[in-house]
Amino acid sequence: MQHDNKMDPLKSSFTIGDVEIGVGRPFIIAELSGNHNQDFELAKRMIFEAANAGVDAIKLQTYTADSMTLDVDTADFLIDDRNSLWHGEKLHQLYQKASTPYEWHQPLFEYANSLGVLAFSSPFDEDAVDFLDALNVPCFKIASFEITDLPLIARAASKKKPLIISTGMASLAEIEEAVHTARLNGCDELVLLKCTSTYPASPENSNLLTIPHLKETFSTLVGLSDHTLGIGAAVASVAFGASVIEKHFVLSREDGGVDSAFSLEPKEFEALVRETQTAAMAIGKVNYGASKAEATSLTHRRSIYVSQDIAKGDNFNANNIRVVRPAFGLPPRYKDTILGKKAKRDIAKGTPLSWALVDG
Repeated sequence: MQHDNKMDPLKSSFTIGDVEIGVGRPFIIAELSGNHNQDFELAKRMIFEAANAGVDAIKLQTYTADSMTLDVDTADFLIDDRNSLWHGEKLHQLYQKASTPYEWHQPLFEYANSLGVLAFSSPFDEDAVDFLDALNVPCFKIASFEITDLPLIARAASKKKPLIISTGMASLAEIEEAVHTARLNGCDELVLLKCTSTYPASPENSNLLTIPHLKETFSTLVGLSDHTLGIGAAVASVAFGASVIEKHFVLSREDGGVDSAFSLEPKEFEALVRETQTAAMAIGKVNYGASKAEATSLTHRRSIYVSQDIAKGDNFNANNIRVVRPAFGLPPRYKDTILGKKAKRDIAKGTPLSWALVDG
């Protein structure tokens, strides 16, 4: 699979708003989706709690039921997957109740910004891209089911802003098409997110090993759009190179919301932010031997000590020397060499053995 060599290489780090992506800790996105239940004040409370949890950004979804699907009653437009949270629902009705009114976007973005949090959205059609661009969003997010909508990707890329694309069920060839389309239309700041398109997703279907493979194959920044329950998969993704992590957000799963079943509550998001930061710091570099922080701990190793009073000329034996902590005496590897040799002088119990005390 080859990229177009005539194009500039994709950037290995860049900024979204004032946050640098691809360096240090992961960029954490709280996806509000339709969990606001079309209650504006609830949406504001969600943003407030997400900001308190320490997220970098909140994300909306920009569509109407009519821009997403057709208002038709045939079987094609009903959700017939018995494993789906939305089994039996009509697509148009589902999107009606899950959509975020367009007139909310600007006040919600401004409110998030006032709390020090970035705000952007997933456009689901080309008009939505233009609408969001007019609101000066710092980036665009392409949802996993839209990765094959190349005209949508082209329009978003043409705005010359960072683009985050969830890969979902896409094949390598489909991801290649999406990446090529983004690059061809002017986007060189791109993040590909591993995403499992089940809601919720199971850990065994998360396949986090795909994350470094995405990075190697497409030379982009990578991350995880996570639909599993809890934070385990998201924290683990950091070790595989995730620079961006997206999770759905809800104030209370008990209160409901279209995506509440696989969304994190504020305290869980706080733990996600904290533990992914810890994971990022813990990765470090390949290192052997004592680090600077460990230097004082070297004294807690074992060494050879005199375990009984010894008179000058006595032989060292298994009763009068022992390998114990701390490490101020000779290293344990010399014990067999010393056994049978004579003491150069009287030595008190508790003395660390050194070559100066060994005759010959």
